[in-house]
Amino acid sequence: MTIDDIKALIEADESRTLELKKSTGELKDGMHAACAFLNTDGGWLIFGVTPKSRKIVGQEVTDATKREISQALAGIEPAYDIQPIYVDVPEHPGNKVIAFHFDGWKWGDRPYTYKGRPYYKLESTTKIMPRDMYEDRLRAYEPQSYAWETFPAKGVSLSDLNRDRILGCIRLGVEGGRIPESALSAPIEDTLAKWKLTDHGVPTNGAAMLFSNNIYPYDNFQLRMARFLGTNKLEFIDNQRVEGNFFDLLDAGMAFFFKHLNLSGKITDKSLMREERLEVPVRALREALINALCHRQWEKQNLTISIAVYDDRVEIANPGVFPSQIPIENIKDSHESYPYNRNMAQALYRSTFLESWGSGIHRIIEACREQGVEDPTWRWDGGFVYVTFKRPGKISNTAKENLRGNVALNPDNVAQNVVQNPDNVAQNVAQNPDNVAQSVALSLDEKILKIIKSNPSIRREDIATQLSVNKKTVERHLRDLGIKWEGHSKTGHWIVDKSE
Repeated sequence: MTIDDIKALIEADESRTLELKKSTGELKDGMHAACAFLNTDGGWLIFGVTPKSRKIVGQEVTDATKREISQALAGIEPAYDIQPIYVDVPEHPGNKVIAFHFDGWKWGDRPYTYKGRPYYKLESTTKIMPRDMYEDRLRAYEPQSYAWETFPAKGVSLSDLNRDRILGCIRLGVEGGRIPESALSAPIEDTLAKWKLTDHGVPTNGAAMLFSNNIYPYDNFQLRMARFLGTNKLEFIDNQRVEGNFFDLLDAGMAFFFKHLNLSGKITDKSLMREERLEVPVRALREALINALCHRQWEKQNLTISIAVYDDRVEIANPGVFPSQIPIENIKDSHESYPYNRNMAQALYRSTFLESWGSGIHRIIEACREQGVEDPTWRWDGGFVYVTFKRPGKISNTAKENLRGNVALNPDNVAQNVVQNPDNVAQNVAQNPDNVAQSVALSLDEKILKIIKSNPSIRREDIATQLSVNKKTVERHLRDLGIKWEGHSKTGHWIVDKSE
């Protein structure tokens, strides 16, 4: 490097990739900038140039100067091997410019610290890295050490996991060619261990989220759903909150879409048959909801995934972040997969509920375009990731009422058909309205009320068995509903408010 190269580098002011210091008397601040470069896009740190005037003055470099630089660089962790570049300053004989070039940070690298503190560049300013950013980078560097999904589940045992759900996932994976057929006869515990959903025989948080019937320890295993009147949240005509594991929430969310989105039909050219479909493609909604459930930051206990249906749009929001490798403006471009919960994503991939290689957004857009629906949009407000589908127009009030009437026929069972056969659901609903219950899920509160009304003397244990949930979960919901037992433990009955 020559003095002309230095002059070319400093032609512009200090920036995200250039830091100028008059001398090594500012070595400490220089190391803060060095750490920031390593945690951002890389850049040049140059001593011997006045920042404001960009005048090259250089400085005397002695053995003591070199020792000070070496000791300062040792404060950067993890250790970074770099050699100073010394450039003679012709205008100041004996003086040298000292230059360093630092590489930028890449996703998956360990974040750097100087004297135990992480720094990063915000435009031309060096700042202490926010805690959330630092923890996210640690998580990316050592996912098994920091990821919420890998911690042992508290209060959840293997017996709490829904074995039918697990076996169903295994069968789907075998049929899809992603799981060897031998898994069908292998112990379920072995499969969960291979999917990294157990820790020394104990279910992880990820296993609890996917399969646990006992969600009592997890207040955030919930989904909020609302149908708002108009285009804002001032008034709603339906408001629900359901809780459960991944599949419970997926079923309930898809059922809510079928309840509140319009059903339409057309005669296809090929078959001359009427094709029924939701106004927003089922495949797109399902993919977006799966992504929200799989990739949300479950460690954020006080936040909840939500579905909001307005007159003009549908929004799915989840507490999460976009991968730092994918700028939001490029979210629709082809990209690699960077799942927030790797083990959960891998289990869902193996069971064919999720695709790998970052193709989810592409498939959502593709489903919309095939149906002539406008591309959805994505945004992040600093806490939630939103995907918004524009509703392509309104149908008559009569058609709406007919749809709602179909949905109300038999709202008793989980929307299993929605989950397993998303492409055929709309047609099934239209052709078999008496079976629409397969596409609709009640909230747990509503299910408990229905059971008690049909059998006021039923025991808590029997309610739990019917709903495949833990007894504690039933007891908690009974308390929340204000339902109390009256009389002897064997001959008494439940008291339900007559207004219910």
